[in-house]
Amino acid sequence: MSAQNPIAPTTTVLVVDDDFMVAKLHGRYVSAMEGFTVAGVAHNGAEALHAAERLRPDLVLLDVYLPDMDGISVLRELRAAEERDPSRTPVDALFITAARDAEIIRSALRAGALHYLIKPFNQAALQEQLRHVAALRTRLDTLSEARQEDVDQIFGTRPPGSRELPKGLAAHTAELVERVLRIHPAGLSATECAEAGSLSRVSARRYLEYFADTGRAEVTLRYGGTGRPERRYRWVG
Repeated sequence: MSAQNPIAPTTTVLVVDDDFMVAKLHGRYVSAMEGFTVAGVAHNGAEALHAAERLRPDLVLLDVYLPDMDGISVLRELRAAEERDPSRTPVDALFITAARDAEIIRSALRAGALHYLIKPFNQAALQEQLRHVAALRTRLDTLSEARQEDVDQIFGTRPPGSRELPKGLAAHTAELVERVLRIHPAGLSATECAEAGSLSRVSARRYLEYFADTGRAEVTLRYGGTGRPERRYRWVG
């Protein structure tokens, strides 16, 4: 009699957003993902902290803008609670917010957020991040001792399949263009990428073409009424 495969653990998620409809929508996105379930919903910081204490979720989806305290303060409170109680399993955090200020993003990173997703986004963008969370949790659970390659992939400093950049291309700009592509799963043009990343169109085009040449972006052509077709790029990793 063959051994049965173990059932993969379910990742429980706490959704935190002051907008009831947005919270409901994000909950639907989570529930549609295999291996994820919504443990609870909160609409302000106090509710989020109480729900996290009661439900002990694996992951919290946090908005920055909450009516009583900002989401970064919520995450810091959660981290403080974990320090006070070493037996408490740490919760992962993914920010989903309209806040675009670089200092807020930096603060979220320092507070321990896994990622930061800017509204508006579609279902595919959030589910891609959920898949990343699941892969990260699985990788850490199966590692007893890590190689540097494992650490680089976990911390995102060297994604799987990454390559040395050609001369003239900078790593931080490549990472920026990659993030822009990832949060626009339907694809975008070089002009749209430049606007989203605050880059020149020429610079954005160079990185997009590099990703296309290395197989990490897919190029499609959009034909208009006249002139050359527009090249559109979609991240495929």
